[in-house]
Amino acid sequence: MPYFDAASAAPLHPVARQALLASLDEGWADPARLYREGRRARLLLDAAREAAAEAVGCRPDELVFTPSGTHAVHSGISGALAGRRRVGDRLVVSAVEHSSVLNAAGAHASAGGRVTEVPVGRSGAVAAEEFGAALDAETALACLQSANHEVGTVQPVAEVAEACRAAGVPLLVDAAQSLGWGAVEAGWSLLAASAHKWGGPAGVGLLAVRKGVRFAVRGPVDEREAGRAAGFENLPAIVAAAASLRAVRAEAAAEAVRLRELVDRIRGRVPELVPDVEVVGDPVRRLPHLVTFSCLYVDGETLLHELDREGFSVSSGSSCTSATLTPSHVLRAMGVLSEGNVRVSLPAGTPEEEVERFLDVLPGVVGAVRERLGAPGPAATTGGSRALVVDALGRRCPIPVIELAKVIGDVPVGGTVTVLADDEAARLDIPAWCEMRGQEYLGEEASPGGGTAYRVRRVS
Repeated sequence: MPYFDAASAAPLHPVARQALLASLDEGWADPARLYREGRRARLLLDAAREAAAEAVGCRPDELVFTPSGTHAVHSGISGALAGRRRVGDRLVVSAVEHSSVLNAAGAHASAGGRVTEVPVGRSGAVAAEEFGAALDAETALACLQSANHEVGTVQPVAEVAEACRAAGVPLLVDAAQSLGWGAVEAGWSLLAASAHKWGGPAGVGLLAVRKGVRFAVRGPVDEREAGRAAGFENLPAIVAAAASLRAVRAEAAAEAVRLRELVDRIRGRVPELVPDVEVVGDPVRRLPHLVTFSCLYVDGETLLHELDREGFSVSSGSSCTSATLTPSHVLRAMGVLSEGNVRVSLPAGTPEEEVERFLDVLPGVVGAVRERLGAPGPAATTGGSRALVVDALGRRCPIPVIELAKVIGDVPVGGTVTVLADDEAARLDIPAWCEMRGQEYLGEEASPGGGTAYRVRRVS
């Protein structure tokens, strides 16, 4: 069964498995003890730290292992903010950071701190100039991911790091998605990552803090890992994480070329095979293994279930695949279509045949879901009333957009359609539909009967 969700968790690398099994026999003792078994465990821990530090591009004594990537992010943000509390309380982040960063920012704001979110363009990247303009004399810390976890866009880390250096602000980089593919561009002050993203075992993260960065551990201080990750080290998992990181980095150059070609094939052929599709993310500055696209008039949850029935494991940022029924914050920040969203992230070693079979299966799956939902065919070219109202209150994505598409042909050129909807995804999907279909989005306003009224003018 093809597994196409490596951005969530990569399959365990064979080297990780071998190292994990070997270190279960050799690395069970306390590495802080001076007897033989403890010294053996310490040697394993030190070797793992040196290997990970080499891959990260830092000194071994600047890197600690944490219980997860999320723990590394939270510890890095809280420690840097506490260490620079005399400078100020402003935290600057991009609008498309991983939820671990945004949740830490939310906690900081709840405690009275200030948070500035830097917007992104439709490709998902920040503008380095705009990020730099958000920094001021009271900024304690800035955070920027190395590459986006949902659309694969690579961020301008070096340019942003230079802006941070000029402003005297440390930069924390969440490198979870990119570290297995290569070292992060220079200039960062703190870096966090997670082993299960590169084929290591789950439950191991790493945090690197450059010498000279003011850092104050929050919470009770533990003697383990320089006080930055309390608790007994999971040494077998740490050894496996470091060994797999070294292994995947050795394979990364050749595998990146191969997977990029497969992803380019998906990016190019999906719009040809499936009508009304938007491929999102930067087409050039992106991770080699990840592609995301959204399909009009499709229920994302149903689409994922149908692809699963065909044997493909993919993920989605559509609102209808989440418990909150709100679209992905990444897609929302980019201003792109969220309904029918599919993220394909290929693990290392993915055969070409599996990608070809995915491309063979996808059109039929999307077509069947659209037919089931009553999606419209080609738009009519004649019209009657100059203004229509579509009541989609109480109906979830993608129904509001489907109803809009059904009636747009009944409106003459220059006429308007008002869609009444209370699904949060409509705020993103209706403007995105207008851009895709060449119609004019006029804006939104509160509806007297509840929900929101979205106004669209027919242009063609």
